[in-house]
Amino acid sequence: RLDGLIPPSRILVLTNVDQEKGVRELLKDIPPGNIIAEPSKRDTAAAVALGVAWVAARNHTAAMVVLPADHVIKETAAFQKIIRDAVEAAKEKSALITIGIRPVSADPGFGYIEMGEPISSKPGLFRVVRFREKPNVDLAESFIRKGNFRWNAGMFVWTVPTILTEFNRHAPEFGRFIAMMSGPGAFEKNWGEKFSKLPRTSFDYAVMEHADRVLVLEAKFDWDDVGGWQAVARYFPKDARGNAANCGLTTLEAGDNIVFDDAGNNVALLGVNNLIVVRTRDAVLVCHRHHAEKIKNLVAKLPEALQ
Repeated sequence: RLDGLIPPSRILVLTNVDQEKGVRELLKDIPPGNIIAEPSKRDTAAAVALGVAWVAARNHTAAMVVLPADHVIKETAAFQKIIRDAVEAAKEKSALITIGIRPVSADPGFGYIEMGEPISSKPGLFRVVRFREKPNVDLAESFIRKGNFRWNAGMFVWTVPTILTEFNRHAPEFGRFIAMMSGPGAFEKNWGEKFSKLPRTSFDYAVMEHADRVLVLEAKFDWDDVGGWQAVARYFPKDARGNAANCGLTTLEAGDNIVFDDAGNNVALLGVNNLIVVRTRDAVLVCHRHHAEKIKNLVAKLPEALQ
């Protein structure tokens, strides 16, 4: 979706050490030095800070776009137009721009953005009243009825000076990390130890919920976040009873289950419904689909090597 918008030389890809090899094999057009594997899991605030440092080391006044990799966006032209508009707004308003998606359902799996007054000079651009974390279904339905809530897509646009100001103001430990990492040769030294000492917290909680200069640009392209098993299952083949799987699946009196096996092994289910079953080389997850949003909380209890 970035083809023709941003050249590979200006694209940074952040991944983790477990996925680094596969990412490098998949993204052969990206320069090797533009793919960085985080040495430990520190959540999104640390990841964004690492990206800001990398950009600042190359251009301390640059505009910067943050895009999660687990989105499905089929309307590339509409997406690229929104990004161009967001970059223009970020420069003109010296603001943090977030992309808001018009909800098509009261999905409790997404965070929501409450939009305030429109910015008259920019169609589709609004002030942000507040961010609302993943609500229950009833609250999500009330957001839909009010009409001024958008899904928080986790896509951000800003300039380096603007985001540095907000980090220094609201999360100074990350600001200090950026300052250390944006100097000459910083990424060639033992930066992993500094990164691993950063607080483990989300970028929304550390910065976006506290920043004063936050605007939301409404996007109308088709969008899906496949960062959770409920969403991933929409892209798996399904049988007549609604069982979705990426592998061979045999069932008896079982329905509406989601099954993933990273080795493609056969799985058999008997007499169970509405389960998520995930098997990897070193762990197995079994949970009810109604508890899918709590998987992150469960994973946090695992040894870090299994996370």
